[in-house]
Amino acid sequence: MVTEDIGLTEKDSLPIKKTITDFSDPTLYINRELSWIDFNKRVLEQAFDDRKPILDRLRMLAISAGNLDEFYMIRVSGLQEQIAADISARAPDGLSPRTQLAAVNEACKPLHQRISYCFSEILCPLMQKHGFGVHSYEELDDNEKAFLRTHFREHFFPVLTPLAVDRAHPFPYISNQSLNLAVQTTDPKNNRELFARVKVPTMLPRFVQLPNKEETVPIEQVISANLDLLFPGMEVIDSHPFHILRDADLDISEEETEDLRLEIENHLRKRRFRSVIALCVNPSMPQHMRDLLIRELDLARSDLIEVDGLLRPADLNTLLRVDKPELDLPPWSPRTHPLLLAATRNEEDIFSLLRKQDIFVHHPYDSFSTSVEEFILSAVDDENVLAIKQTLYRTTENSRIMQGLIRAAEAGKQVVVVIEIKARFDEERNLEWARRLEAVGAHVVYGLMGLKTHSKAVLVVRKEKDGIRRYVHLGTGNYNATTARLYEDMGMLSSRPELGADLSDLFNLLTGYSRQRYFRKIHVAPYGLRDALEERIIREIEHVQAGRDALIRVKLNSVTDATLIRCLYRASCAGVKIQMIVRGICCLRPGIPNVSENITVRSIVGRFLEHSRVVHFHNDGADEYLIGSADWMSRNLDRRVETYVPIEDPNLVRKIDQMLHLYWTDNSQAWTLQPDGTWTKPEQHPDDEGAISSHKLFMQKTNLNI
Repeated sequence: MVTEDIGLTEKDSLPIKKTITDFSDPTLYINRELSWIDFNKRVLEQAFDDRKPILDRLRMLAISAGNLDEFYMIRVSGLQEQIAADISARAPDGLSPRTQLAAVNEACKPLHQRISYCFSEILCPLMQKHGFGVHSYEELDDNEKAFLRTHFREHFFPVLTPLAVDRAHPFPYISNQSLNLAVQTTDPKNNRELFARVKVPTMLPRFVQLPNKEETVPIEQVISANLDLLFPGMEVIDSHPFHILRDADLDISEEETEDLRLEIENHLRKRRFRSVIALCVNPSMPQHMRDLLIRELDLARSDLIEVDGLLRPADLNTLLRVDKPELDLPPWSPRTHPLLLAATRNEEDIFSLLRKQDIFVHHPYDSFSTSVEEFILSAVDDENVLAIKQTLYRTTENSRIMQGLIRAAEAGKQVVVVIEIKARFDEERNLEWARRLEAVGAHVVYGLMGLKTHSKAVLVVRKEKDGIRRYVHLGTGNYNATTARLYEDMGMLSSRPELGADLSDLFNLLTGYSRQRYFRKIHVAPYGLRDALEERIIREIEHVQAGRDALIRVKLNSVTDATLIRCLYRASCAGVKIQMIVRGICCLRPGIPNVSENITVRSIVGRFLEHSRVVHFHNDGADEYLIGSADWMSRNLDRRVETYVPIEDPNLVRKIDQMLHLYWTDNSQAWTLQPDGTWTKPEQHPDDEGAISSHKLFMQKTNLNI
């Protein structure tokens, strides 16, 4: 124990001292990677819930499996790179990269097996009872096998390419996330054993449909059963599927490149050749095959993942296309915001509506297409609009917004798009949109050197009778119509002059040379957002020490920043009540006596992916509410351009307050984080009497005042 000032800096230190724990103690922090694994376990648990419809359970299983693959390609590969570079820096929890990697490998083993068990032992039999699903090739009758052999000859054989591995044929390149067969054959002429690899092409269906049925067979089993056609005159001894994952992170030194777009394009071409970081095989694969693959792929034995069941289970999402709505969640259609609906009925345009009041939207409950998308497309088609400026992090392939911006540029409007071409796994799509926008004369910029632009902002400049007026959208989610139906996000549409002026300054910062660091209303990372958050936490400490009420409420995706965690620990020690809704990673340990006993952390996992970021500081009754794009992670606060916007309209403040209260009282989707880092399940099921499901209630009350 040490005695330490409650304040965070010398100028902010408070006169009252309190005996507290050393907040740099590694035992006060949960490992970031292990916390993410726990989050993915919470997602997977949705697939085990037998009160959910089968297709929803299958969907959650596929999401969990896909999440795990991406975790390996980004986070595990990062740990391996640190070890290779002999980086020994420890995380706040005290673990070195090597120790973290060992802990991650150990924690992921049961997760792989649990995914496999859930499908093969629980969901697959349930699906088969309802007349669809996946069967093993061995379960088929002779007629079905004959059908598949004919199908193989006609549709698969022409596109398959067996690749021999011997002195004349080096080990072939194995593409990332590919599904393959390792094949052992014997030449009858000399009894020589030979090895070959057969790749399952991505254009072929992952699951092959049986005749006159909705039942399927994994394609690798169909290929395996017909290998004699690919190796005529040879004796096929054995075959086993395997799946690999490569490092998919882009490591770009922006300071050393003259053309960032060209550098990104080069790295995308090289991405598929990056090092293999994991090899997935079935337990039945013999040791000599494993040894060969490990050797040729330059892997350590610890990089081998044994999966007792279907490989690449993320592909199960293709089975969701089955036409069985009775086995899925009831369909949900977002509703038009009541103010926008009334304006449409009164033939009032969105700009005149925004001149009267701010509009707060909560997706997917409020329709994205009739709010944010409509706002931008109205600006595109309005002859009085002079300029449209927008940030873009992720969007869709056929985005109506991007098509509209192209149309606006063609019409002569000033169109500026700050595209983040380093947005992971969206680089190619963003580059394509950048090319199309530039081709019609739009101004396309790639943000600031060394920073990702993650802010969600639109600025519309319009000529009106009384002069130039600016309209804005600031939010927590991407301008992506697809994810807007699946992700929970918040945003505000406004014509407040100070917000318009702030966004003008922000876009000038992003597109030109500017040392703008201070804004009227918004808080911008990395230029002051961190300080703004710390100052408000300190203010709550001052309130409670003066005998006034103090409360901090946050809703975030991740909390990993050690500095802000220490701030929260100090606030807790001072007596500030802190309620945290953290969807994914949380490195803070709540409920530790004399450290975090006033902090409670919950995680809501359900039908929609919680994605909004909201913070509330009670401020002795002068409450402050802010929404924004940044999680409380070092990368967001220090290495990205992010924005938080205050919500000041009393009606909108009440709405957000009610929303946070509903989230906090959710007892059917909210997991609770314990001091030891484990999570306890929700108290009730959404269908139980007395159960509170925030998702269900938001769906029911979209057009009410919540």
